[in-house]
Amino acid sequence: MNDYIGILVLSGSLGDLFEDIDERLIPPWPSLVVQLCSLLVLILVVFFVAYKPVKKMLKKRADYIENNISDSQKDKALAKQNLEQSNEAILASKKEASRIISDANKKALSERQLLEEETKLNISKLKKDAELDIQKSKEESLEEIRREMVTVALAASKEILKREVNEKDNAKLAEDFIEKLN
Repeated sequence: MNDYIGILVLSGSLGDLFEDIDERLIPPWPSLVVQLCSLLVLILVVFFVAYKPVKKMLKKRADYIENNISDSQKDKALAKQNLEQSNEAILASKKEASRIISDANKKALSERQLLEEETKLNISKLKKDAELDIQKSKEESLEEIRREMVTVALAASKEILKREVNEKDNAKLAEDFIEKLN
């Protein structure tokens, strides 16, 4: 601005100042036409050489990104579906495991009851067998005692009678003695 003030002071007239500014701002028309044509050619060159390929490259990049986003959304939906299926499978597996455990518990309980009943039957049988053995042993013992008593009775009768007793007498004496004891 100091230049213009200085020019104003030097030139002395305002009209000269506007002419000078007009010449500096607006070039001559042939030069203007050449500059406009050069600008137009430059715009066309930039448009065909830079803009279209860059636009094509940007379009490809946008399509690539859009495809990646679309694929990602599909993969996310598939992953969500797989997660839901996995959760359902896990839930079904838990239910199946619970059912198997319940069945195993029921089976174990029924087997336990069968074993208890079988054990009771075995115990009852063993008890009966033991009672029969005891009864048999008792009878054998009584028979043994009876024979021993007969032998003692015969010996006593021999001593008392001081004579030999025959078998018939011996049997009769033994039976009589046993009957008296009972």
